[in-house]
Amino acid sequence: MNTRVLVLYYSSWGHVETMAEAVAAGARSVPGVEVDLRRVPELVPEAVARGSGYKLDQRAPIADPEELAHYDAIVFGTPTRFGNMAAQMRNFLDRTGGLWARGALIGKVGSVFAVTGTQHGGQETTLTSFHTTLLHHGMVIVGLPYSFEGLTRMDEITGGTPYGATALAGGDGARQVSDNEMAGARFQGAHVAQVAQALARGRADSTSRPGVAQATA
Repeated sequence: MNTRVLVLYYSSWGHVETMAEAVAAGARSVPGVEVDLRRVPELVPEAVARGSGYKLDQRAPIADPEELAHYDAIVFGTPTRFGNMAAQMRNFLDRTGGLWARGALIGKVGSVFAVTGTQHGGQETTLTSFHTTLLHHGMVIVGLPYSFEGLTRMDEITGGTPYGATALAGGDGARQVSDNEMAGARFQGAHVAQVAQALARGRADSTSRPGVAQATA
């Protein structure tokens, strides 16, 4: 069976959407992996969103919380709001109580990427605070390892952390995702897919051997 990866994001002005598409492309580059791209619902009234210049023509379908249980790995993307995830993403996660009650996400891979307005706009706190929710669901956290050499670049202003790929949008949102930031997103997508595949194989191997104790998953 193919490994299934979901890239689930919220994007106001399109930067997170761009990163999400790069993450999905990275995951799809791994043979035997199926990838779906979904977004969480907007909470801002349409008139306010249009007045604020929100990108309203995003192509990804709206996700339902119950869908998450059908995937081997979920990569979440969010802009930052005061060093934390956006309210739209928080609202969606707060609707996953039924999944938590059933242990539906235990043992699945969870990963996060983010976009901030500035270099010091809370990239790392957004990612690590997001991880707390995934740990409560029993997920296996995967970040962006230093085997992605773009994390160590010093010749340009760029996002990128070991906790997950990031990008910088600028205070006015005019800066677009850079080549290095896109490369980090693709690397993270591929890395998550590979880890999810390895875990799936391990579970399949263990269930095929009689007498092997199974963890709850």
